[in-house]
Amino acid sequence: MHGHKILNIPEPDLKLSNLIVEELGTSGITAQLLVNRGITTPRDAEYFLRADAKALLDPLSFSDMPKALDIINSAVRDKKKIMIFGDYDVDGITALAVLKEALVKKGALVSHYLPHRIKEGYGLNKNIANICREKHIGVLITVDCGTNSLDIISDLRKHGIEVIITDHHEPSGDSSRPASALINPKVNGSGYGFKDLAGVGVAFKLAQAVLSEGLKDEFDLVCLGTIADVAPLRGENRIFAKEGLKQLSCTRRPGLKALMEVSGLKNKKIITAGFVSYILGPRLNASGRVGNAETSLDLLLSRDEAEASALAKAVHEHNRHRQKIEEKILQEAEAIISREINFKEHRVIVLAKEDWHQGVLGIVASKLADRFYRPTILISVNENMCKGSGRSIENFHLFHALLECKELLEGFGGHSHAVGILIAKDSISDFKDKINKLAHEKLSLQDLIPALDIDMELGLSDINDKVVRELEILEPFGTGNPEPVFYTRSLRLKGEALKLRRETLKFWVTDGTVTYPVIGFGMSSLKQSLEEANVFDLVYAPRIDSWQGEGSVILEVKDIFFR
Repeated sequence: MHGHKILNIPEPDLKLSNLIVEELGTSGITAQLLVNRGITTPRDAEYFLRADAKALLDPLSFSDMPKALDIINSAVRDKKKIMIFGDYDVDGITALAVLKEALVKKGALVSHYLPHRIKEGYGLNKNIANICREKHIGVLITVDCGTNSLDIISDLRKHGIEVIITDHHEPSGDSSRPASALINPKVNGSGYGFKDLAGVGVAFKLAQAVLSEGLKDEFDLVCLGTIADVAPLRGENRIFAKEGLKQLSCTRRPGLKALMEVSGLKNKKIITAGFVSYILGPRLNASGRVGNAETSLDLLLSRDEAEASALAKAVHEHNRHRQKIEEKILQEAEAIISREINFKEHRVIVLAKEDWHQGVLGIVASKLADRFYRPTILISVNENMCKGSGRSIENFHLFHALLECKELLEGFGGHSHAVGILIAKDSISDFKDKINKLAHEKLSLQDLIPALDIDMELGLSDINDKVVRELEILEPFGTGNPEPVFYTRSLRLKGEALKLRRETLKFWVTDGTVTYPVIGFGMSSLKQSLEEANVFDLVYAPRIDSWQGEGSVILEVKDIFFR
């Protein structure tokens, strides 16, 4: 389909994969898939496949965790008020819900504060010290934010307020630590053995330490935040996702039950990571984008079925509204790109327009980055401070790029692939020039060609029911553990390709000996090309087709390369 893509096919490590086969009894294909995902020993392979909750790391291994516990235990004993300051995305609200439930169970006097995405923006704001003083707060705990809010934390401490930071964002480089306790696996000296926890994972670790319990009942919320925040599904995150998805399918939380009902997932026996990423996560995020994140938080914490049903419907409507706004901005952004962007000069797409809704800029930036394969930053312009969101591509660390542009920014934060910025209107043009200059230095032309990661090159005879069913032990799939993708050369079309609903194409392929059905979603436009091709190569994910109870192998096409 796209002849301009680079195919990444790793060289098989037969020695290691054979060792995994011998010790674990997997197929050679599964063993090589494990090797492709960074597994270096049979012991690591066993850890990955089991994803056992018993293997979770000790929360007390965070170097500042004892400090945090002393502060919280003293606050509970002395009846001091604790406030949890959160974030408005799924990671933030699940983190807040997990920690608040734990502190309530501990007997703490606990309240929370969720900033408004549009009015206040991400992270600790300058008003929080006044709010804490007015409410007589003794301890402020952040979830999913706070690492780089050094001045605000210092101000809080001057007013006698203890500050515990739980976060997973990259530190800005300033080595000062004004917080009473800083619990972030990404900071130097954190002491923690797994760096890629989502914000909810870090908050969960504090909750575990506070209650001295495993808290397996919270895995559904931890799973939601981890998957929705696109955290890599390796190490502890894989455990949270695997165990949490099981819990979601039979959750006792009225809010999650109601959310799955309005989302059309009520009767699904298995909840997949894809359902979280594309159905549940966007709905929970929508309230914070176009309304108030309190709606989604109330939904997660609700214990009343009638209340939960009403909140789920509100969240669902917020999502519909979000989709309409997003589509409008996407069309406007594409029009600006066609007029103003010269792809020979612009290796980073920076677009700015008045009155773009800040709540959906990240989603639109992600779609544009995928479509044009360029780091993309969208900025909503107003007379005062302008806010923007950016998404990146494989070989461009967007947060590090912002560090090199920080003199042009009023504020920023994020990760390698997703950032938020605050910028003065007069600085946008200079910022656009500087970040593009950096991109010219750091990105080669080859970096701007999308790559297709393929696990193995197979023949059709290598695929059968047993092999495909065994691939299910690698689930859940997501960032850091993608669904296995294979490549087979020199195939021919057998029979006629069929156009189905929603631009779906169904056809059969053969190598002359073995024949398999293929399904291509959104690929009906390729019908004529397929029928005219003498031979083609296929990139696909094999799966068991359970439609109408067939239970046979079908290949879901990812790409077609015509000869």
